Amino acid sequence: MKFTGSDISVGGLFGFVIVLTLVEMYFSYAHDKKLYTKRDTWTNIYLMTAAVIINLGMKTATFFLLEYCYQFRLFQISNVWIYWLVLILAQDFLYWFLHTVGHYVRFFWAMHVTHHSSEYFNLTTGFRSTVFEPLYRVFFYLPLAFMGFTAMDILFAYLVTQIYGNLVHTQYKINFPKWYEYVFVTPSHHRVHHASNVRYLDKNMGMVLILWDRWFGTFQAELPEDEIKYGLTTQPKDTGPVNIIFHEFIALTADVKKAPTFMDKVRYILNPPGWSHDGSTKIAKLMQQELREAEELEKQTKENNKVKGFNDQQRELSSTG
Repeated sequence: MKFTGSDISVGGLFGFVIVLTLVEMYFSYAHDKKLYTKRDTWTNIYLMTAAVIINLGMKTATFFLLEYCYQFRLFQISNVWIYWLVLILAQDFLYWFLHTVGHYVRFFWAMHVTHHSSEYFNLTTGFRSTVFEPLYRVFFYLPLAFMGFTAMDILFAYLVTQIYGNLVHTQYKINFPKWYEYVFVTPSHHRVHHASNVRYLDKNMGMVLILWDRWFGTFQAELPEDEIKYGLTTQPKDTGPVNIIFHEFIALTADVKKAPTFMDKVRYILNPPGWSHDGSTKIAKLMQQELREAEELEKQTKENNKVKGFNDQQRELSSTG
């Protein structure tokens, strides 16, 4: 019997996420952890609603585009277990690629930035959607149709992985086995992803598997000495319903207008956030390189001072002997 999305209750999965969210919200208020604020939570709900509306509008087009490409599939996996295993793995990798593009290409960052704009981190942050992602997400998943996966199965696999991705938006400490933390995304990994600390910028892009980040150089562990600060490196002053979606587009447009050459205008659109034609702002990788150099210099200075202190002590002992 063919395994399809109908074999699992989607409503039950969403219900599970909602119940967990309410439980986390209760314990946050009961223990005065201040993980939630009314304004931030309502903003998350508003952004989720906006994304759902666009999703519904794009649903038919997405489905038929995937089904059309399915006609030109290169192969077909007949074993149901291998079929679903390969689909989940391939879908998760393509999400990692989509997510990475959203961080390294400023045009896409202008859409993805809403998901990172909260200075709080809780289960409702997972609903703080990239509002316009449904307009282009399907093009990243077209390879799945050419690999012989049906439109319905692709959409269902995406839904399941998204639900897992929602569950890792929590500040509660959960101790997982080391093997699990090596393979799968955990709340600790995703806390790093939502941090605005220089060390943590553009790290841990995975939805279900953290292996992609480990293999492709975007992994960063949460460090106790570098306490996480959530949000953006520069928070928008206006967090109204319109500006929270369009503020980065406004900033990008201003940068494109002031660019002196046509190629600089293109670079503002395609280069990572922080790139500037005059070097007045820096991309994350450059800031991280400077951080590593500063830490290495500090470490070397401490070692030199330690050696100097030891030598001074030895000379003092020699002179008194």
